[in-house]
Amino acid sequence: MVVEKDDKLILLTNDDGLYAAGLRTLLGVMEEFGKVVLISTTESMSGMSQALTVKTPIRVKVLEENDKHRIYACSGTPTDSVKIAINQLLERAPDWVVSGINHGSNSSVSVLYSGTMAAAIEGCLYGISSVGFSLNNFSPAADFSTCKKYIRLVMKKLAVQPLPEGICLNVNIPASDKKDIKGIKICRQAKGNWKEEFEKRKDPMGKTYYWLKGYFNNHEPDATDTDEWAIANNYVSVVPVTVDMTAHWYTEELKKQFRK
Repeated sequence: MVVEKDDKLILLTNDDGLYAAGLRTLLGVMEEFGKVVLISTTESMSGMSQALTVKTPIRVKVLEENDKHRIYACSGTPTDSVKIAINQLLERAPDWVVSGINHGSNSSVSVLYSGTMAAAIEGCLYGISSVGFSLNNFSPAADFSTCKKYIRLVMKKLAVQPLPEGICLNVNIPASDKKDIKGIKICRQAKGNWKEEFEKRKDPMGKTYYWLKGYFNNHEPDATDTDEWAIANNYVSVVPVTVDMTAHWYTEELKKQFRK
């Protein structure tokens, strides 16, 4: 794959692994916008957040290359994939880092755990316009084609107006037929938390282990300006995410307390 000076160069990744249906759908859409370098993990890395591989070597292998794309397998995490692509594999800095399509929602606080969003946030740290796409459908037979229209809409906006430094987009698409989706809603992250429940089990050797279960607890189910509300009401939610986790609103109060 030859990347000309005027070509848009797109770095594509995910956390569900190389052969995930969502990644292949996203690859097809991104090829409409430019040359794509796809790098993905050799196994699912869901829930890995911003994890880095620091105790073992990271191995990368070219699997496929044609005029439209080049595909790498990476033994590391989604964040490793973005870092190694930008630092070692790309001809130049990419115009976009695009991650997904995640198999399941990454709304509300799930953004903190998501390997999909971690990859987008990593691109953001490099000053690159970055987006994470997710489909709110956990079914093995999930239809990712319903996402295409909205991915195109978001990326066309970014082609005209790049994101400010330090901001990426978290885009969640409801699990609905195309005709049922009402449009795009710009919103904020809902306040909530995952209520963990660990199921105690015994393995065949009689040894105890624990299996993580749980459910999401929405603290503001009646708020109509959140990503959780948007998805539940058949809107595509778009949340601008910042890498600055400072609680700016509390800094002055904290200063007062420490002056006492």
